[in-house]
Amino acid sequence: MEVHHLIHPHTLTPSLSKAKVMAMGYFDGVHRGHKEVIEKARQAAEDRGLPLTVMTFHPHPKVVLSKQSEEDMFYLTPLAEKQHILESLGVEELYIVRFDQEFASLDPQAFVDAYIIDLGVKHAVAGFDFSYGKFGRGNMETLPYHSRDAFTFSTVSPYTEEGEKISSTWIREAVEQGEMVKAARLLGRWYTFEGTVVEGEKRGRTIGFPTANIQADEPYLLPNDGVYAVRALIDGAWHRGMSNIGYKPTFHDERDGPPEIEVHLFDFDGDIYGKAVRVEWRERLRGEVKFPSLDALVSQLHEDKRAAEQVLQQEIRD
Repeated sequence: MEVHHLIHPHTLTPSLSKAKVMAMGYFDGVHRGHKEVIEKARQAAEDRGLPLTVMTFHPHPKVVLSKQSEEDMFYLTPLAEKQHILESLGVEELYIVRFDQEFASLDPQAFVDAYIIDLGVKHAVAGFDFSYGKFGRGNMETLPYHSRDAFTFSTVSPYTEEGEKISSTWIREAVEQGEMVKAARLLGRWYTFEGTVVEGEKRGRTIGFPTANIQADEPYLLPNDGVYAVRALIDGAWHRGMSNIGYKPTFHDERDGPPEIEVHLFDFDGDIYGKAVRVEWRERLRGEVKFPSLDALVSQLHEDKRAAEQVLQQEIRD
């Protein structure tokens, strides 16, 4: 997949302006609704014999429009993850537009002129709630006027689950509440994050539950504190296990900084310090608890392991 990073005002080149079909949206999570938009664009591209392209934006508009710190913004799919998923969906070209104050100030017509017409888009596809231009004054109802008859377009209706529109907001709420099965149903895949194994307190090995401490490589939205059944991808192989995310209240009284992510892998013994690990969150088993003694903690960990093994007995995919 060819990736183009655009900063306003972008410089138009022949390669950028070649004819294409483009799906447009922020696409955080690349969930089932987003996939409908991309699939609609794929069909249009095949019908016209044109490449399938996607336009997305970075960082999240809230960073600019709501003055939220970029350091405090967490994503279902950070940019690198989003690129990986879009490539797996067969997108041929990805246009990443830097969302800054100058870009956000464009009037709707200027956006269409510079980022649709000038880029050679012959057919555009977006969800019914896609908006563009300053204050979001442009939308799919105004697009016919702003198109100058230079391209056609398709609007994708809401993709619903139990009568409710699937949205990134709904999925974020599920993840934040630790409802990973629900999040997976809305996403169309298990929620994952990728990180690097780093040095930890090494307490787990002394109680029979050695853990890998994983530091997220990108600003992923993390699940609620607690213990989860998980799978972990290491060196191309999946391993079953359980994870604790939180502040380990049995050993620490304060909740300083980001939560720690520890993964105990079943039937695995190897040195993985410094390795990349992808964690697949399956099901929340319980919340974090401050135990009265080390023996009580170890007893509960054995219960957690049995519960996790039961959850992971039925593998949905390899």
